[in-house]
Amino acid sequence: MAKNLVIVESPTKAKTLERYLGSEFSVKASMGHIRDLPESKIGVDTERNFEPEYIVPDQKKKVVTALRHAHKGSSDLWLATDFDREGEAIAYHLAEVLKVDPQSAKRVTFTEITRDAVREAFERPRTIDVHLVEAQQARRILDRLVGYNLSPLLWKKVRTGLSAGRVQSVALRMIVDREREIQKFKPREYWTVDA
Repeated sequence: MAKNLVIVESPTKAKTLERYLGSEFSVKASMGHIRDLPESKIGVDTERNFEPEYIVPDQKKKVVTALRHAHKGSSDLWLATDFDREGEAIAYHLAEVLKVDPQSAKRVTFTEITRDAVREAFERPRTIDVHLVEAQQARRILDRLVGYNLSPLLWKKVRTGLSAGRVQSVALRMIVDREREIQKFKPREYWTVDA
């Protein structure tokens, strides 16, 4: 008999959920993100509405192959990744890699890993929230566009291997502005006389 396939992010969570859900479910772990922008190039087409180019990184290919194999033998797919925009994006990418329509995939979320919370979540599955997926994708694209251009500057001026993204860029700007203020400061001798 084919089992329901449940995919979570961590192997520890997979073991716990398998105990809670019973023998009709097989729970596998994606080990986090399974698709990303390529490391060797910018991976965002700025000419075509900032279209991202997603790939399965080499270190994730075995995981994806195992998940595809598990999905072939399953009766249904449940995506139980974390309850945040990263988890939503991982669920979306899992659906895409497994060739399941993301809008028809069963998405379950829970904020606590207890038997009751898990069972309640599986009683009320929902669809993938595309707005959260797009929010995560926008953040990732911004990180890439800013970081891909700014990181080489950091390597030249500060230290090789540093990476800059949208958050680090703001912090770097604050440091540079402060350093410029320090350099412009002209020390002046002054005295206070109390009588």
